[in-house]
Amino acid sequence: MNRISNDQAAGLRDMISLRAAASARVITVVGGARNIGKTTIITNLAAALAEKGKRVLLIDENPYPNNICSRLGLKVRFDLIHAIQQDRRLDQIILQESENIFVLSAHRGIHALSGLDAFGQQRLVKSFSQFSDSIDAILIDTAMDEETCMLPLSLASEQVIVVISGSAASLTGAYALIKMMSLEYAKKHFLVFVNKVNSKLMAQTVFENFARVVYQYLGVLPEFAGFAQLEEKIIQAGRLRQSVLTLFPHSQIGSDLRRFTDSVLHSSSRDHYGDEVCSFMERLIRTSQLSMTNFMV
Repeated sequence: MNRISNDQAAGLRDMISLRAAASARVITVVGGARNIGKTTIITNLAAALAEKGKRVLLIDENPYPNNICSRLGLKVRFDLIHAIQQDRRLDQIILQESENIFVLSAHRGIHALSGLDAFGQQRLVKSFSQFSDSIDAILIDTAMDEETCMLPLSLASEQVIVVISGSAASLTGAYALIKMMSLEYAKKHFLVFVNKVNSKLMAQTVFENFARVVYQYLGVLPEFAGFAQLEEKIIQAGRLRQSVLTLFPHSQIGSDLRRFTDSVLHSSSRDHYGDEVCSFMERLIRTSQLSMTNFMV
């Protein structure tokens, strides 16, 4: 895997001058339970988008070793916190995984946003503004621990993908997340990905039962985004620190993940902000100011 060298940093800065879409799709992936496979799903979503020629920035809230950088074999030296503290420029912190995939480790930095003064906020937003014309999608992998900023990240995103399985813990946790976001913060759009199932039929059954309960008690109608079966290919790709799409591009699981990506791209289940990367950071700073005591689920 590639790391940021001087040449790559220069290439990243050159990339900033390229004109892309007017705005970047911002997607947060959350899970109802630990070990649900969020990181696997998000890395393959990034790979599928990259196949389509989209430039993807992965923002990773998870600490090492259970994070995107570790999964992709990237060595992390810096975190978003170093940009906040002005120790490094943002382009010196971002790692390049491939031609179209970039990774920003943000475990420490995300938690520092709520403490920024007005000048610090403006400086950080300006740092992100340089990427407004060069990133087509921002994918955020949220942590699953007591310090997570999962909900501020979700509230700042256009789309929220909730990963569930058939386990009771997964379904209960996912329901609690949707309840918090919908009742307390009026978030109404949720995509659901069913992971670690034995068949398509099982995935559909799990989703339909879950969606029925969510609609009955919360008045929210989740949208089915896709599924992944229990597959040795996924485990093998994880061991080799690559995406399934890279190692097994013509496999059934690869086709399922590409359909999932198309579902996300064409879904109407989103908040249409229609703005730039820097505006996402402005929203994230605002949502990080909300009392974290309200985010315990």
